[in-house]
Amino acid sequence: MKKLISTFKNIWSIEELRNRILATLLIIVIFRVGSYVTLPGVDPSKLQDLTSGNGLLGLLDTLVGGAFSKASIMALGIMPYISASIAIQLLGLALPYFSKLQKEGDSGRRKLNQITRWLTIAVTATQGFTYLKTTIPTDAITVSQGLFYFSGVIMLVAGTMMSMWLGERITEKGIGNGISMIIMIGIVSRFPGAIIGEANARAANGQILFFVIEIVALFLVVIFAVAMTQAVRRIPVQYAKQIVGNKTVTGQRQYLPLKLNISGVMPIIFGQALMFIPAFVASLFAEKSDFAQTVNTIFSDPTSWQYNLLYLILIVAFTFFYTAISINPNQIADDMKRGGGFVPGIKPGQPTSDFVAQVLDRITLPGSILLAMIAIFPAVASLFGMTQLFSSFFGGTSLLILVGVVLDTLQQVESYLLMKKYEGLMESGRIEGRQTSVMSN
Repeated sequence: MKKLISTFKNIWSIEELRNRILATLLIIVIFRVGSYVTLPGVDPSKLQDLTSGNGLLGLLDTLVGGAFSKASIMALGIMPYISASIAIQLLGLALPYFSKLQKEGDSGRRKLNQITRWLTIAVTATQGFTYLKTTIPTDAITVSQGLFYFSGVIMLVAGTMMSMWLGERITEKGIGNGISMIIMIGIVSRFPGAIIGEANARAANGQILFFVIEIVALFLVVIFAVAMTQAVRRIPVQYAKQIVGNKTVTGQRQYLPLKLNISGVMPIIFGQALMFIPAFVASLFAEKSDFAQTVNTIFSDPTSWQYNLLYLILIVAFTFFYTAISINPNQIADDMKRGGGFVPGIKPGQPTSDFVAQVLDRITLPGSILLAMIAIFPAVASLFGMTQLFSSFFGGTSLLILVGVVLDTLQQVESYLLMKKYEGLMESGRIEGRQTSVMSN
């Protein structure tokens, strides 16, 4: 306990770190207040459960901290910006223009950021109109529908751009990656309510002991997610002696870190975004076909084994796909060769590229399976009678984002402590954190 108090004192004694933490807290408060501001022209008392079920709408509502179900001006949160950023990344693989911008350094990055912002506005306007048209009940609209849809789209675009701006301010003035922090705060804001709801439900049934077991199980699942996030396969890289001026620099041994979960939460997001398609397509033919009605019933239930089997397959496939587009073994081999580095026992050039690709394949398969296990943990938890909101914290996107952002933030805090010659946060060693954030600015 004394060690913990001493660490907090050290953190507070660093002026720059203290100012960054206070700025982050202030921005978070602004964001949370905005998520409670209802769209003009909507009667909140007539809003029903806008995210009934466990589908994509429920996931979105979790990521934006309940703003979706409240018809808030920040109902879409930061998600359109993430969609636009992913689209730009994929365009970099398909179109030479975007690929060229990615290689132009700061100038190219500024152009890509500008394109991403314009695309975010377009995506938000499209998603916003769909959200207003299909999700908001007509009896909850207190003004003319034409005026409501026009003003609502403008307010939703403004809310998303405001969320994006707040995220950028956290990155610039606060601590941690701003976009990831905005998502994490939305998730964390629902955790106290989930705990209270689950405790009340178990207490009503006289199952307090079972609730304690659930808390212990949640703790173990979090440890599992942290271990998987931090797991790294290090490839030794030896650098030859180099002559710099009149001095000979001795060759050094470094390591090429390849994370077990390189793709992060993206396969889960992609997989969950596609899981509504079977039920949607089957619903179109449910009245004419018993088979289509059965398919609709099965894939509308996230706890069914057919749903989770397809979900698992999609996550494994997307993990391999996202790893393939994120890491280029040929580029790694070329960079090592130009820098005078080589893997001991492996010839430079194509043999090195083949070796790195082989290691990637060997770690991606178990990594994808473990990621799929985390993704289906909420479905398993719900089979034990847990409430939907509480079971969502047992895995999936919510848990991985929470773990990743917390590790990133702690790593930054620890770097400030080490710069000021304080001890780190943990006695057992430095916090490794992640190499990349949920979505970089």
